[in-house]
Amino acid sequence: MESLLVTYQIRADADEIEARALGVAVEQSIEMPLQAVRDPAILDEIVGKVESIQEEAPGLFRVAIRFSAAITGMETTQLLNVLFGNTSMQPDISLVDAELPPSLLAAFPGPRFGLPGLRAFTGAYDRPLTCTALKPMGSSPEELAAICRAFALGGIDIIKDDHGLANQAFAPFAERVRACQAAVDKVYAETGHRAIYAPNLSGGPSALWEQTDIVRELGVGMVMASPMLIGLPTYDELVREHIDVPILGHPALGGCLHIAPELLFGKLYRLIGSDAVIYPNYGGRFGYSKQMCLDLAENLRTPWGDLAPAAPGPAGGMTVDRVDEMVDFYGVDTILLIGGGLLIARERLQEQSAAFVAQVKRSAG
Repeated sequence: MESLLVTYQIRADADEIEARALGVAVEQSIEMPLQAVRDPAILDEIVGKVESIQEEAPGLFRVAIRFSAAITGMETTQLLNVLFGNTSMQPDISLVDAELPPSLLAAFPGPRFGLPGLRAFTGAYDRPLTCTALKPMGSSPEELAAICRAFALGGIDIIKDDHGLANQAFAPFAERVRACQAAVDKVYAETGHRAIYAPNLSGGPSALWEQTDIVRELGVGMVMASPMLIGLPTYDELVREHIDVPILGHPALGGCLHIAPELLFGKLYRLIGSDAVIYPNYGGRFGYSKQMCLDLAENLRTPWGDLAPAAPGPAGGMTVDRVDEMVDFYGVDTILLIGGGLLIARERLQEQSAAFVAQVKRSAG
């Protein structure tokens, strides 16, 4: 019987860690007293088994628990429930990692296009892809389209909505997407540079499906969504049934859980179909370490069953003068995202965008 190995970090006294570990194994499987179980097969095959306990520091332990793959139901909601359902409400426990067996990996879509597909769409085969964000919230569709045009004229590969752009009255989804897609189409006709516009999908399932209809009608080349905001199972269904273009996963709300970013953004986002994943880069306005960022990026790119590699997208306060550093750190199989660091140029936005693109090409060469 195939199984998954799930790793937790638990704060506890040394004399209680074995009981705490067993408690997690039971909580995340049958959630009832073991002595109440009458069927020996359930005890043998369904109840989680503590595989190892390692002390990382005084009062801090790394605990690996093995669960039957069958209890996940081979679907997103129950997989998340097995990984961290009730235990997520215990503040001294964090979910660190999960190793999934082939049968479970095969049940999920993974990236449909992945990094190879994004390279094919952009024609950027030997350098990092460039990306930026349309801001600020409160701008009209016409204003956002003008910014989009400047970015495209500057040669940027991917121009995404800011994750705060939804379906607000000042820039309704349909109007905004129509205007911005027209802007990149016009630049393509004028210059031959095909920038990809990625609108932000948001709302409940019915709103999301309506938005995907608009995306399809307008020939939009990519979309973005936040799995934690719309729900990972909804994101999974979005990828499987409602879009036929690459999807960019955004990390919003991802810091509210005790789940390691390397697992949440690096593995789970990839598992449910993200072709690229944005996450906070080290040295920006968030607190991620260099090692965490590197491990996260490697989880997105490293061979994992038959899943295609996804593109890491470090972001958050990045500037053009850090391009060399980022290329040296992440390599060329990366999307470099600079938003506000370009927009601060105001009337020189196209020129600053072109400088960003040129610097990426020089750094990769």
